Amino acid sequence: MARVIASAAVSLDGFVADTGDAVGPLFDWYDNGPVEVFGTDPDRPFRVSQASADYINAIWPKVGAVVIGRRLFDLTNGWNGVPAVGDHVFVVTHERPTDWPFPDAPFTFVNGIEEAVVRAKAHARDRYVSVTAGNLTGQALAAGLVDEIAYNLVPVLFGSGVRFFGEYAGPQVLLEDPTVVQGDRVTHLHYHLR
Repeated sequence: MARVIASAAVSLDGFVADTGDAVGPLFDWYDNGPVEVFGTDPDRPFRVSQASADYINAIWPKVGAVVIGRRLFDLTNGWNGVPAVGDHVFVVTHERPTDWPFPDAPFTFVNGIEEAVVRAKAHARDRYVSVTAGNLTGQALAAGLVDEIAYNLVPVLFGSGVRFFGEYAGPQVLLEDPTVVQGDRVTHLHYHLR
């Protein structure tokens, strides 16, 4: 059965974007190295360090489905209908877009995090489901739907913005010791929940 990973690049003080939804230096490591890696889109290469490439290549090809919120969908325009990773995207929203120009793209719009994860796991089968950070991750964690956390720690302080776990107000969660991979301007911390 699919495992659910909450994943994002995050500042040292726990933010995945600033108050204006800009990621600033959080994504610099995606283009600061000699090794090309690809998600789903062959026209969207990333150039990272060898350590980051090894880490990414161990995870991204195993992602079958992604769960995102409507906010990220709107900010990225759904990556113009091509998932960043995985082969299907489940968008949590109360209002389906009516004018999105990619009606045949592999995107499904659902009403809640539980429904999104159930449908994403059914689609992914024995592959991973990736949940994007922010309020969605907090909701998934509170509902007991997260198995692993991929915390790509970037050495920057934002001071305020969008938190990795959103407004998480669930129970205390214990994690196993992380797998640590040191990239260039990023430290990949991969945790399994106890």
